[in-house]
Amino acid sequence: MKTEREKMLAGELYDASDSELVALRLRARRLLYVYNNTTPDEPDKRTAILQDLFGKLKKPIEIEPPFYCDYGPNIHAGERLYMNFGCVVLDCGEVRIGDGVLCGPYVQIYGAYHPTEPGIRRTRLELGAPVHIGNNVWIGGGAIIGPGVHIGDNTTIGAGSVVVRDVPSNVVAAGNPCKILKRL
Repeated sequence: MKTEREKMLAGELYDASDSELVALRLRARRLLYVYNNTTPDEPDKRTAILQDLFGKLKKPIEIEPPFYCDYGPNIHAGERLYMNFGCVVLDCGEVRIGDGVLCGPYVQIYGAYHPTEPGIRRTRLELGAPVHIGNNVWIGGGAIIGPGVHIGDNTTIGAGSVVVRDVPSNVVAAGNPCKILKRL
């Protein structure tokens, strides 16, 4: 018998009101409260909080407060990650971010979603899907990365894009929905 957390990470319907998941979200909220109230001259404190929050973290890393996520342990970040102000990671599915990734302000990475079937949605059960972002990716401000999306290495996602399908390596892609504009 799987726990609700195991179901969540396996991409199966799960109950987000499960006590383990509620406790994990509360832990994340507490850590993020401290993180988001640090001063600019406390980079070591910020890094220590992120190391405690994330499942895997390679340094150096810089995430400008405010930053928000659901759980934290499902986020695996490579070295030289930079996220500008107001980024959100809904890590109900595993979120893997490669080395050298740059995120503009208000980038949103969603590993969470809800059933499209109204009858199932009424049960309040939720779903999660993994998101993978390759190495040396630049995601422009306000972009939204949907659940289950894979973005390849050396790719640029234009500001304001809504990425609902995989994007290969070595391209510039933008729009709603996000489409390849140029191959590099």
